[in-house]
Amino acid sequence: MDPQGGDGGLAFRGPHSRPHEKVKLRKRKSTLYSGAQDKGAGHRRDLLGENIYLVLFTIALRIFNCFLVQTSFVPDEYWQSLEVAHHMVFNYGYLTWEWAERLRGYTYPLVFASIYKILHLLGKDSVQLLIWIPRLAQALLSAIADVRLYSLMKQLENQELGRWVFFCQLCSWFTWYCCTRTLTNTMETVLSIIALFYYPWEGSKSMNSVTYSFLVALAFIIRPTALIPWVPLLFRHFWQERRKLDLILHHFVPVGFVTLSLSLVIDRIFFGQWTLVQFNFLKFNVLQNLGTFYGSHPWHWYFSQGFPVVLGTHLPFFIHGCLLAPKRYRILLVSVLWTLLVYSMLGHKEFRFIYPVLPFCMVFCGYSLTHLKSWKKPALSFLFLSNMLLALYTGLVHQRGTLDVMSHIQKFCYNSPNKSSASILILMPCHSTPYYSHVHCPLQMRFLQCPPDLTGKTQYLDEADIFYLNPLNWLHKEFHNDASLPTHLIIFSVLEEEISAFLTARNYERTAVFFHTHLPEGRTGSHIYVYEQKLNGKLNRRLRRIEDSLLSSDYRTLSRKGSSRI
Repeated sequence: MDPQGGDGGLAFRGPHSRPHEKVKLRKRKSTLYSGAQDKGAGHRRDLLGENIYLVLFTIALRIFNCFLVQTSFVPDEYWQSLEVAHHMVFNYGYLTWEWAERLRGYTYPLVFASIYKILHLLGKDSVQLLIWIPRLAQALLSAIADVRLYSLMKQLENQELGRWVFFCQLCSWFTWYCCTRTLTNTMETVLSIIALFYYPWEGSKSMNSVTYSFLVALAFIIRPTALIPWVPLLFRHFWQERRKLDLILHHFVPVGFVTLSLSLVIDRIFFGQWTLVQFNFLKFNVLQNLGTFYGSHPWHWYFSQGFPVVLGTHLPFFIHGCLLAPKRYRILLVSVLWTLLVYSMLGHKEFRFIYPVLPFCMVFCGYSLTHLKSWKKPALSFLFLSNMLLALYTGLVHQRGTLDVMSHIQKFCYNSPNKSSASILILMPCHSTPYYSHVHCPLQMRFLQCPPDLTGKTQYLDEADIFYLNPLNWLHKEFHNDASLPTHLIIFSVLEEEISAFLTARNYERTAVFFHTHLPEGRTGSHIYVYEQKLNGKLNRRLRRIEDSLLSSDYRTLSRKGSSRI
């Protein structure tokens, strides 16, 4: 090549070089011109570093997802977030025993309390907005995490793999079921996905040690067990880092100090004293293993039931993808197995605990789909249909009664001129329903409590246990005086026959029925019944007694007068 070829005028004049230089120059110009155009178009159409239509589609899908989840999952999605936020802003409600023992931090509820405060200041704090705005905010964060997962795989591999990982993530039934719920596990998962985007992968253009470590630290502040999946990843980063001391002193230590200080200050404001809730949480759930008070499972539960259920029909694709994925992604598989092993050592187990590693599994599912040839279309149809059917059933049908009954309770507040006229007693397993965050009115409400025993008693029974041992006896003792009876009782259908004598004697009538589940179990019934005390019968009986006494009194008076006349 002529060294002067960079000068367009000189290089163009030579007769032998003219055709060659013409083509070369035109090619250069075309490339630069198209590149500039692409760059300009990218600036106009990009959002979060991706095509704006892709991002808007993901956001719209998660909002749609949010409104198609109208069922309850676990009590923590209300009692450790929305109920706390409602109490923080409106100064009434109920805080569970975890807050009295300072096992939970206010960092996560503060997010929703901020939303509630803004709505209150704008005069828009209706109960429906208090219910849906936090969930829509969670849906938005989940959409951002979905896009970040797609971007990461597109950067590390190619657009095709990113597309299939993205597809697996969006059609996962358990992600659909959980990603719009106000659970600490949901926020933990969102932060983990975004942190994975900034993790120092080979070939990543977005690696940032401070950003990813800050997101991991924030997830730890919200839920200390969030650190479990990140132990192998953090160890890998430390092992491969050449300047290890610099990584610790200039990245991990400052980030940890800032996030922990933020948590301490927030909890100091709301608890009124300095509290390290993360230590209390780990002490209770890990060191003392007192979480078994709420149920325990055998050690193999996550491998035999939990993980297969969470993955669902993605499971065969996950196994296939593990055999195909490059070595550098084995750290994700190690993280998944490590998380399952650690949680298996704890007695109390739940599906949601392993939700944060589900996006890791989608990477391997994407690899599986990429390598399928003639079976790709049937596999995609199978994944989509099987997951959507399960997602729609669990989101719209299974365990919806506890939310529907709260919508019914709202009417007692806003349809009554005297808001305190109604009183509600929820005779169900404790924390079965949301509370004031789904009523937003200071109604008199009560439920059966179930705090664990922290004193070491061997034969400890909480209020709910005592009630279910002999419901009829408990009711007679609790309400020996009719004046203290609640106006409304809410029960599962399985309890109706056992307390029917009390309901009849106290003149309660069933006024509403709500479907709850096709799979009733133990103390949970298929339907929820609302009983209301009808006072008309009592008033009529009292009026008749008064009338009879007055008539007999008048008769005696007339008799005496008639006798005197005679």
